[in-house]
Amino acid sequence: MDNKPARKEIDLLDYLKVLSRRRRLVIAFASALVLLTAVFSFLAAPKYRATATLLIEEGGSKMLSLEDSFDNPTRVYQDLRFFNTQLRLLKSKSLIEKVVKRMRLESLADYKPRPAAAAGDPVRSPLSVTALSSLVGAVLDGIEVAPIRETKLVQVSFVARSPQLSADLVNTLSEEFIDYSIAKRYETTQQATDFLSEQIANLRDELAAKEQEMQRYGTEKDMFFLNDTQSAAGSKFSDLNQAYNQAIITRVNAETAYREIKDLDVESIPQFVNNPVVQALRTDYMRTKNDYDEKIKKFKPDYPEMVQLAARLESMRTDLRRAVDTAATEYQSAVNREYSLKALLDKQKLDLAKQNQNAIIYNNLKTEVETKRRLYDSLVERQNQTLVSSRLGGLKSSNISIVDRAEVPRFPVSPRKKLNLALALVLGLFGGIGLAFFAEYLDNTIKSVDDVEHLSGLPSLGVVPHLGTPEAAGPESGKAAGRGKIPRALGLRGATGEAKAKAPSEDFDLISLHEADSLFSEYFRTVRTSLLFSSAGHALQAIAVTSAMAQEGKTSVISNLAVSFSQLKQKVLVIEADMRRPRLHKIFKVRRNKGMSNFLAGQTPLIEAAQASSIENIWVLPCGPLPPNPAELLNSQKMKDLIAEARQIFDVILIDTPPILAVVDPVIVASLVDGVAIVVQSNKTPKKPFLRAIDELRRCNAKIVGVILNGVKIGRRDYYYRDYYHAAQPSGPDQEGRESA
Repeated sequence: MDNKPARKEIDLLDYLKVLSRRRRLVIAFASALVLLTAVFSFLAAPKYRATATLLIEEGGSKMLSLEDSFDNPTRVYQDLRFFNTQLRLLKSKSLIEKVVKRMRLESLADYKPRPAAAAGDPVRSPLSVTALSSLVGAVLDGIEVAPIRETKLVQVSFVARSPQLSADLVNTLSEEFIDYSIAKRYETTQQATDFLSEQIANLRDELAAKEQEMQRYGTEKDMFFLNDTQSAAGSKFSDLNQAYNQAIITRVNAETAYREIKDLDVESIPQFVNNPVVQALRTDYMRTKNDYDEKIKKFKPDYPEMVQLAARLESMRTDLRRAVDTAATEYQSAVNREYSLKALLDKQKLDLAKQNQNAIIYNNLKTEVETKRRLYDSLVERQNQTLVSSRLGGLKSSNISIVDRAEVPRFPVSPRKKLNLALALVLGLFGGIGLAFFAEYLDNTIKSVDDVEHLSGLPSLGVVPHLGTPEAAGPESGKAAGRGKIPRALGLRGATGEAKAKAPSEDFDLISLHEADSLFSEYFRTVRTSLLFSSAGHALQAIAVTSAMAQEGKTSVISNLAVSFSQLKQKVLVIEADMRRPRLHKIFKVRRNKGMSNFLAGQTPLIEAAQASSIENIWVLPCGPLPPNPAELLNSQKMKDLIAEARQIFDVILIDTPPILAVVDPVIVASLVDGVAIVVQSNKTPKKPFLRAIDELRRCNAKIVGVILNGVKIGRRDYYYRDYYHAAQPSGPDQEGRESA
């Protein structure tokens, strides 16, 4: 049969049981931590914290536009950098030195420097450099600077043993910081003023030299400018170019007018001519000619009026010829003017090109002069501003102000006794719980029925409580269930369930006999019932009781089980198969001069070897003389015959065997019986030996019916065991009769 343990689910009750078992460790650890914390808290000197609030604004701040406020990450970065710089300055050594010297902290008891190490040291000032540095470091350790988020406020705190000292130091530090800011601003302004004065003087000399150089170059090169954008040469070139273009237009017009009339006859001049003079003369000529042609029809050519008209026509012809000559003259004059202007323009073009080359150098000089003049004006303006700031330095204005001065604290900030004790208790409980689980992890012994079932998968036949169980024992302490005397009375319950006292038993090995109504007897009857119903179809008759290791109480368990079976009016044979360290015959007080070894050796029949005990229905087969080879005797046919013969005579056969891991004897016996019950001592039997013992039994195909957990400490919290068995406690012989039935 291969019973593999099922995977155990996480159960909160298991953790509670661990804490219940290890509660003393948890309480001890928590108590020790609370005690140490209490000693520290009540013996430590109290410390007080004073706090002042400062407002730090960027110097020379102006009203910002929305763009500067929200869309200018550079501005935000600069503000943060300035603010962080001020926070660093608040804890600078130079500032703390001023506070130390101003308050004369070396005279206070808490800050007195140590005397010189050697008598031969040179004479020092009242506060040496080393002592001052040490004092500054001590003060720095107590200062805390905490900016308030999303504001320009800073909280400055100091922790000291004296409440008055803590407040005075914080206020002094705030005042010194403001004075330092003012002095730093004044010093910076003065340095800027001196620097600007020097730069302005140098720049003034350079500007004068450059202006003289530009003037001299303009005179040498005949540089004359009508305005800032145009020179005289350029203006002259522009005028000549414009006149030349106009001359070209005039020449073209004159040429057109001349060419239009130079080859025309007076009589054949077109009706429309561009020349207005010619056009007017032609009009008058044509009118006179028409008049002449009309009158010639009436008068003769020598008629006076006709003679006058003819003379007039001739005069008009002369005027027209003279107009053509005038057009030719104008055309020639326009050509000559064009040539003259072109010559002047070409010459001016050469002069302008040369002038432009000179203007490049001149303009460079002019640019340098203008740049230096702007820089000079800017420096002069900045100097005026710094002079004003320097004069305002005497007004002690600062961008840092005290919002709330530090007040003398009334309560210490450390040690916080209640908080320390509460934290110590919480940490102690958590630490104790951690130690409890760690100790539980290191403890590899079997403690409960759950451990048995989880490790082996075997059922539990029942538990045997430890004698220290409050419900099972009296007010005095006793030994674990297994061996030895009972040094105290047992708490018993009668038919009515009321407690009553009885005399202490002499031997726990037969407590089921001497204290039949005790809680211990009830536990053994529970084991008996489990054995009776452990096999389906038929009851177990031959049962071997063994253990993995020695001193686990298997002999006491088997003797009490024998009593429990005898109370059912069944014939019980108890076989002492432990032929190495036998003890069963002492419990039942029988002789072992004849016994099991004699039967196995073929010397004595079973009926003679088995002895009736003083207890009704119980027979004992002692081990007999100790043989040199117990394993060979047990692994013989006679052993099988012994069990077969005993089955014919007795109702129940209980066999006490040695520990499984000590010798091979119990493995041999286990293969011959109906079932094997393993006794495990709670909080004593390691898990690995227990599993090895089960493996040994399974190799020989033994039927393991279950495990009996011995020496279980059942307290008030173990309701799983206590309440159930209290409810099922028998009331006397009637109960036994019902069970027997």
